[in-house]
Amino acid sequence: MRCRIWVENCRRADLEAKTSDQLNKHYRLCAKHFDPAMVCKTSPYRTVLKDTAIPTIFDLTSHLKNPHTRHRKRIKELTEEDIRKIKERRLASSIEQLVSKKDAAVEDNTSTNEDEPQLSTEEKEFREYLRSLFEVVVMLGKQRIPLVTDRASEEEHNLNNFQALLDYRMNSGDEALKKRFEGTAVNREYLSAIQQSQLLDVCENTVREEMLMEVRESRFFSLVTGDLVDFANEKHLPLFLRFVNQQNVLREEFLDFVPFDGDESTLVERLEAQLTDRWGLSMEDCRGQAHKATGTSTTKMKAVAILLMEKYPLALHMPCSHTALNIHLANSLPFPNVQVVMETLRRIGAFFKTPLTQDELEKAVSAHNQKNEERCSALKQMCVPGWTEQHNVFDVLVDLLPPLLLCLDTIRDNDDGKFADAVASTAYSVAETLADFEIIVTIVILKNVLTFTRAFGRNLQGETLDVFFAANSLTAVLHSLNEVNDNIDVYHEFWYEEAVSVAAVLEVPVTIPRLFLRKQRAAEVSEIQADAYFKEYVTVAVIRGIMQEVEDMFSETNLKALKCLSLVPAVMGQMKFNTTEENYAEVYRNDLPNPDTLPAELHCWRIKWKHRGKEVRLPTTIHETLQLPDVKFFPNVNSFLKVLSTLPALKLEEDKSDTASERLRSYLNSVPSRQCNKSLVMLNINTHVKHDLDVMVDKYCRLYPEDDAEAEAESEEVAEEDVTMK
Repeated sequence: MRCRIWVENCRRADLEAKTSDQLNKHYRLCAKHFDPAMVCKTSPYRTVLKDTAIPTIFDLTSHLKNPHTRHRKRIKELTEEDIRKIKERRLASSIEQLVSKKDAAVEDNTSTNEDEPQLSTEEKEFREYLRSLFEVVVMLGKQRIPLVTDRASEEEHNLNNFQALLDYRMNSGDEALKKRFEGTAVNREYLSAIQQSQLLDVCENTVREEMLMEVRESRFFSLVTGDLVDFANEKHLPLFLRFVNQQNVLREEFLDFVPFDGDESTLVERLEAQLTDRWGLSMEDCRGQAHKATGTSTTKMKAVAILLMEKYPLALHMPCSHTALNIHLANSLPFPNVQVVMETLRRIGAFFKTPLTQDELEKAVSAHNQKNEERCSALKQMCVPGWTEQHNVFDVLVDLLPPLLLCLDTIRDNDDGKFADAVASTAYSVAETLADFEIIVTIVILKNVLTFTRAFGRNLQGETLDVFFAANSLTAVLHSLNEVNDNIDVYHEFWYEEAVSVAAVLEVPVTIPRLFLRKQRAAEVSEIQADAYFKEYVTVAVIRGIMQEVEDMFSETNLKALKCLSLVPAVMGQMKFNTTEENYAEVYRNDLPNPDTLPAELHCWRIKWKHRGKEVRLPTTIHETLQLPDVKFFPNVNSFLKVLSTLPALKLEEDKSDTASERLRSYLNSVPSRQCNKSLVMLNINTHVKHDLDVMVDKYCRLYPEDDAEAEAESEEVAEEDVTMK
């Protein structure tokens, strides 16, 4: 039909007898004959027509003016009869299409009506009532409103935010709620604790299922855990999944909290059960894991990572892109003095988030560097909010120690009374920790040792090209660390002198930790000199711990995976298209649709970009590459890139402040732990996920039919009456 219309519009009488196949094979029509709205520009050098495109732009008189082209195209002059027939044919076609659409619509409506169960009036009212309840629950989550507030007195025991919002909706004219609760006693809760819990569970599970559907569609994912969170006096592990969705966009979503109690094996079993039994995922498809652990949980999470890798070798343990590598390395050291430093850094970061304390710090920097404006300006630029999470945090901390202690002392004294007692108390506690020689030595040693990994870590969390070069520079990093270890006496001497100089500026005496001295005296061992003590228990311990962690986090398999980033065209171009992905691709061979054709496909992939047009820019990231329309013609490359994209070490495309982990941290900072509800946390962090109230209502009706709910409520009333009588 379309071919006939094209021929008619072209006025080519000589083509009327041709079949559709002949026209498709042997004839072409210039894009200039089509309205621009009919053309899809998928790339700068390719034009694609829409399925409904029809040529309408023709100059049917130009051939008469040019004698050289007069006989080249035999344009048919239409008679009145021809025009009438064309109009009739088009009209008939339009009517036929319209009738067929109406018939199809009628059939769809009929089948839909037959499939839909007929609801009674009571059932419809119940569903409307549930919908109102779910709207309130979703709003509580989105607006970070806790379910229950701190109660000021026993008389206010029954007042909570959920109840108050239901009252507000009824006063605003919510008929579904009014009908349900109009006969309820004034002092009685509208919903029992059990019913509220059921609503929250349904909301939480519905939102989670929306995300899990995307994870299942994408198949491959990585497991990421965050800092421990306290709920009901129990520690829980936040669980995130990283995956590439159907739009080829890298996502990292918060899925749940996992109880942290038990040993490493118990936690591994719990994680597996959560992912497989409850969520329907396969751990065989897990391609990476990253654990942001601090304090005493560090050792346990490292053991968890090892156990998971033993079961699932492709679940590569890597540092997470959310955390600077140097901070991750320091957090991984199990030594008490290092953990005290890291905890103090976290406290400093939280303490100076307020404008008042930050302003006081800047004043202290100015006061301490009055004679050196250049250094003063540099320090102010370094100590902006968030500096405690940067790659060079220990360098900044060493430079900032004198004004930092001055600032903390000023806040602690609180002569003008502008700081709250709690703030002054925190300042005192942090200052006392920093004014300890063991802590000063630890900070200086960490600064100097982690200097060798700083550039590597920054590249690892940079652009794709930076990550590729970081993977190829690890040998040099390990060589530098080994050199320090081999010449530890020389390096320690310089570093210890630096620590003593810093302590002198801060007027902190050089001492050996009291606990160590007490143990020595108890064992009747000759006293050790401070220099020797800090060399053995700090310098040597830190350098060897860092070396071991780097080797563990960047095993040969991990490096092979990162070196596969040469698939990204910009990396190929930087390497002059002389890349060897085949040498590293064996890791993911079973993840590819056609692994046997991979070498040939990679060759074509290189040729495509090597001989591109001058105006074609090389994609610089995996995300950009996956968005290319042509990538679907390279199925192995496409799958390869999607798997690589899930690796936790690679940074997310989205803004750092908008990641799920940042949203979780923001929520926990704004809502007191005693008021936190994990279902509301899920709703708040995942506000971008579709919240389908109808699905929630359907799910609730299936799980908790109205009769059961009413019976449950009645049983609770009876129980309350029994208690009262007793």
